[in-house]
Amino acid sequence: MPQKTPFMAVTGSTLVLSPRRPGPVAPARAVAPATRRTRPPGPYRRLFAVPGARGFTAGNLIARLPMGMFGISAVLMIAGQRGSYALAGAVTATGLAATALVAPWTARLVDRYGQARIALPATAVAVLGSLSLVLCVRTQAPAWTLFASYAATATTPNIGGMSRARWTHLLPPASHHTAMSFEQAADELCYLLGPVAAAFLCTALFPEAGTLVAAVLLLTGMAVFTAHRATEPPAAGARPVTGADPSPARRLLPLLGLFLATGVVFGSMEVTSIAHLGAQGLGAATGPVLALQAAGSCAAGLLYGTRRPRSLRTCLLALAAAMALPWIAAGAESLALLGCALLLAGAATAPAMVTAMALVQRATPRERLNEGLTLAVTAILGGIAVGSATAGLTVDRLGTTTAYLLPAAAALLALLGAVTGRFDPAAE
Repeated sequence: MPQKTPFMAVTGSTLVLSPRRPGPVAPARAVAPATRRTRPPGPYRRLFAVPGARGFTAGNLIARLPMGMFGISAVLMIAGQRGSYALAGAVTATGLAATALVAPWTARLVDRYGQARIALPATAVAVLGSLSLVLCVRTQAPAWTLFASYAATATTPNIGGMSRARWTHLLPPASHHTAMSFEQAADELCYLLGPVAAAFLCTALFPEAGTLVAAVLLLTGMAVFTAHRATEPPAAGARPVTGADPSPARRLLPLLGLFLATGVVFGSMEVTSIAHLGAQGLGAATGPVLALQAAGSCAAGLLYGTRRPRSLRTCLLALAAAMALPWIAAGAESLALLGCALLLAGAATAPAMVTAMALVQRATPRERLNEGLTLAVTAILGGIAVGSATAGLTVDRLGTTTAYLLPAAAALLALLGAVTGRFDPAAE
């Protein structure tokens, strides 16, 4: 084959070789860009893509962690310094009762005047109450000062309710389910880690360490949360309430019964599990076993947020069935079986709580949403107190295996209420 002579071309003052002869230039072929399949963002990624969401959520989590620390920190501190668990229990019970009375009023003020304007001063009062408790315990002050100091912590705002109110304000209704599921998972995570952190601080450092660290976290987290003013829902203002605008308590009365029963489930399950493991000589396993229940609820809450919401009756049916599992496992006297049963029981609580909170959200006027959500939390706290006391009496008289029937009965009672129409099915 004859060799082609390269074409000579002049560029400026330089003679160069051109690899091909000049001629009509073929039009360049359009190269299609490589198609790249992008997976649509998941529901939680979309949730935190909202401007300001990550900031106020960080403050929310920091301020929420102490909610699981204050109670056990007070018990360990008072019992360690005064040598009386009876006094420690009475002080914390007084604080719980004070919270049930004060928290709805604090929430009403938050709705009326705004989160930053009310929540930060109310938190400062609660922190001063905690510091006063530490000082009174440390200086051997009279017992009544302990009750007064711990009662002052009742002004602590419902950080979970305020966070849920922000999501409701920022998101379209279609995204509320994911946000409420995340908040439920955050509740479980903080109540899982809080007692562990408190017990470690009080035992590894000094008895007052748990309360002091919790107070610092609460004030810091609330300051970060309230600093994000752009995501704060507008204040309702001091408008008169007419007869056509009933209070959230009246609107939510049937649902508050559900939350009360759920609180009984939580309180009775915790006390019964502690007593059962202690009676079996497995007291050291109490923390990890109870952590399985909280972990199951946390994981189920996050998973539920990615799925289509179910009706309240379906969730309560699953809850009632799951609450029978610990009773069966206790009869078998197997630690592994009990751990699995508590894991499944915890997983059933999150969907029920998320769905019930969604009904509270729908039934409450937006300008009073924080008050409505706080009423639900107050009902849960009341149920925990009733469940704990009832479980203690049942354990003493009938044994731990029988006491495991209490959470199952409470869940069944909530289910019967839904089936018989005590809860508004139209809201579902």
